[in-house]
Amino acid sequence: MTAVLRPETFRFFRDLARNNRKPWMDAHRDHYQEHVVAPLRALVEALAPAAISLHGGFDTSGRVGANLSRINRDTRFARDKTPYHTGMYVYFTRPELKGDDGQLYVGIAATGATMGFRIYGGARDSTLRRFGRLRGPQSGAWLARESRRLARRYDSYWYATEKGRWTRHSGFPRPEDWQAVRGLVVRRRVSRADAVKPGFLGAVVRVFEDLMPLYRLTAFPEFSQPPT
Repeated sequence: MTAVLRPETFRFFRDLARNNRKPWMDAHRDHYQEHVVAPLRALVEALAPAAISLHGGFDTSGRVGANLSRINRDTRFARDKTPYHTGMYVYFTRPELKGDDGQLYVGIAATGATMGFRIYGGARDSTLRRFGRLRGPQSGAWLARESRRLARRYDSYWYATEKGRWTRHSGFPRPEDWQAVRGLVVRRRVSRADAVKPGFLGAVVRVFEDLMPLYRLTAFPEFSQPPT
């Protein structure tokens, strides 16, 4: 197994954080394509067989918006008006849910990489909120066991809305918290040095396999009961 990510990918995001302006990006557009877009598309391609083995409906096209996040920020409602994200994501999701789904993902930024599962759902009829309202209470025992298992291996945090604002909570939601959960992230961090090693791909695949049961339970409407 060969390495896919390069040290230049992380250096690009470090330099972008220091020069987050359109003239700088315009001058370094070729570097962005060579050192960020190309390796991230190669990462999608390398991970695609494992993703398909977990769920045949995952999108593996490699397109921006389907498997790659956008570098451009929407600054209309942001206090920080810098035009570009200083990190990007590779992710696998099911296109038929049109954004109302979880993601198995890899995040790349200047300081290193993260890999894991995340799901958000603020709308009342979102997949996550339906799970919390209808199936979360029935899954308490399994979720409690999963919480203990994941706490040993992953960093976790979740969001609830309090007085109209999203509030972040550390750790894994307790069974009684699920009706209030509006977002959940379960992830593992790795250093830049480890992310450019050949073993990185295998580590990502193991994380995806490890977190897929949680993905299925919280985001797949057809799974009404927790795994045995």
